[in-house]
Amino acid sequence: MNTTSIADTFVPTRFPKRMKSVRLHIEFENEPDKMTPEEFWEFCRENRKLRAELTKNGDVIIMPPTGIETSDRNLEILLQLATWAKRDKTGRATESNGGFILPNGATYVPDAAWTKNERLEEFSVEQKKKFLPLCPDFVVELRSSSHRLKDLQEKMTEYIENGARLGWLIDPQNKQVHIYRANGEIEILENPQNISGEDVLEAFRLDLTEIL
Repeated sequence: MNTTSIADTFVPTRFPKRMKSVRLHIEFENEPDKMTPEEFWEFCRENRKLRAELTKNGDVIIMPPTGIETSDRNLEILLQLATWAKRDKTGRATESNGGFILPNGATYVPDAAWTKNERLEEFSVEQKKKFLPLCPDFVVELRSSSHRLKDLQEKMTEYIENGARLGWLIDPQNKQVHIYRANGEIEILENPQNISGEDVLEAFRLDLTEIL
């Protein structure tokens, strides 16, 4: 695949206000097809101005930048998770630039994630420089004003179906936290002050007072 930068050419700079994201359908040799993980990696490298994800169906989702408020909330989540992870030492926390290739072929970049060390040790140094072909043990998606709740709920279910053991969908707009567990259970907490990492992130509690 010969990659071409589209950030300054193909993608327009203005969209209708009601638009939440841009979905691109990529075709190869006149037949709908899906980018390989390597092709999507090169696509992202050539279009560094874009924050993109690849769905299991082969659609490239271009996501808008967030506002300061969402950025501040996400930083708070990352600071708390990273502080715990450094103390716990059983896994590594990653932020929204860390891409993961799920078993179903989607490539997602969760707002925050944590993966056990023994799973990361299966990969070489060179492999870790790119999107990793695994689903994190734990994922967080933080809803911003540009996100549709239904889209994030579907993504969270997809994480669980592909191997995540615990997931949090944090929705400041409704002051809710949706908890997704490996057994398929979904629990919604109304305006919680904190939330437990349960048996996945042992002894970790996320303080939500500055997030919700």
